[in-house]
Amino acid sequence: MKHILDELDRRRQQARLGGGTARIEAQHARGKLTARERLELLLDEGSFEEYDMFVAHRCTDFGMQETRPWGDGVVTGWGTINGRQVYVFSQDFTVFGGSVSETHAQKICKIMDMALQNGAPVIGLNDSGGARIQEGVASLAGYGEVFQRNIMASGVIPQISVIMGPCAGGAVYSPAMTDFIYMVRDTSYMFVTGPDVVKTVTGEVVTAEELGGARTHTTRSSVADAAFDNDVETLAEVRRLFDFLPLNNREKPPVRPFHDDPARIEPSLDSLVPDSPTKPYDMKELIVKVADEGDFLELQKDFARNIITGFIRLEGQTVGVVANQPMVLAGCLDIDSARKAARFVRFCDAFEIPILTLVDVPGFLPGTGQEYGGIIKHGAKLLFAYGEATVPKVTVITRKAYGGAYDVMSSKHLRGDVNYAWPSAEIAVMGAKGAVEILYRAELDDPERIARRVRDYEDRFANPFVAAERGFIDEVIMPHSTRRRVARAFAALRNKRARMPWRKHDNIPL
Repeated sequence: MKHILDELDRRRQQARLGGGTARIEAQHARGKLTARERLELLLDEGSFEEYDMFVAHRCTDFGMQETRPWGDGVVTGWGTINGRQVYVFSQDFTVFGGSVSETHAQKICKIMDMALQNGAPVIGLNDSGGARIQEGVASLAGYGEVFQRNIMASGVIPQISVIMGPCAGGAVYSPAMTDFIYMVRDTSYMFVTGPDVVKTVTGEVVTAEELGGARTHTTRSSVADAAFDNDVETLAEVRRLFDFLPLNNREKPPVRPFHDDPARIEPSLDSLVPDSPTKPYDMKELIVKVADEGDFLELQKDFARNIITGFIRLEGQTVGVVANQPMVLAGCLDIDSARKAARFVRFCDAFEIPILTLVDVPGFLPGTGQEYGGIIKHGAKLLFAYGEATVPKVTVITRKAYGGAYDVMSSKHLRGDVNYAWPSAEIAVMGAKGAVEILYRAELDDPERIARRVRDYEDRFANPFVAAERGFIDEVIMPHSTRRRVARAFAALRNKRARMPWRKHDNIPL
């Protein structure tokens, strides 16, 4: 019996070495951890249960039968993060560059099937050179099987992709269909076609970092939600994100112990909004002062910065936040901000995460670039996302809420549950000056008269009370009491039940 146990131990040690010590050292020299080292950091100590350690590829072309390392370039299994179950796969760049073969894909599909069956999230650590060329269409078929499972899992279990090395060609579409993508600066990149192909086809000369690095995807394309300096920091942030999420769409997000009084008063909020309606202020200050212990996990913070998205906790419970940012483009909605917020709202709705919306929006960004780019349809995505969301929705208007943008930002008319306004709120079709210039066009030659008209319009409409008279605002609240009022609103909505009419699926304006 002992020799059998010794043989098992020998095989395990060999499998854990992946592509061998030389390739492991090369991985470390590039500032990257190995597949197994990453899992050790991601998961609770001693919790990882590995599957298919001894799987090997079946390819016999191009001399591949001579090299059949166990595991075939990916480590799969399940473990826990702060005691909660999660299924994981971690691609091993030391084995054939982490390239995806038929059996490699089968291992990933197996744990995705188990995750769906058992109602637990999937986290994929991507570090792959792409499809294994030696296997041809079998490798492509493997990708297709993974894609199908991404689609089936969407909205059922949370899916998180972590790009920790190359991710090119068809490989990018699996992360693209997951809920969140984190990247590592300087060592990870994503693109459909690499720099060489781009140069050949278009004549453009571009580096891999410029084409698909972390900076590109967090600031320009919006493909990635966040980027961090190294593997260790990235995996720590994945653990932090995981703690905000439910295990599946039939469970509530976890409730964390809290020591922050839900009725806490914040006197500084009474002076947050400047006296001048054109002067900006930082909406993140309000978010942090409303959140338990000031803890705010922001997503896509470097993209479409005129809108803020992320997670906080109130009374220990996860809440998604969408907020206009007056510091950027005066908080106007544009194509990018509408897309960013719409996707976030839909994620929250799919996983029963309540949504807090903080509004200071003067309207949609004007210009030919926006109109030609389809702001009408992109803006409709956000409107549609809020209107179809059945989770608890609480809205606070801090200053401007003008025109169609007022409607779009979780207004009462899109089934907002509790809609508050600060006394500084201005809810109107447009700003006073623009309105007067339209209403009193014949008087534009008389500046004093126009100034008087502007003051009259401001007195009548530059406040929240007209909307409150009609029941579109549930209450005008003191800014310093915002945390208490919002916390109580969500507490009242915890048993909310709302349903949409039956349909196979909606047809959101894509």
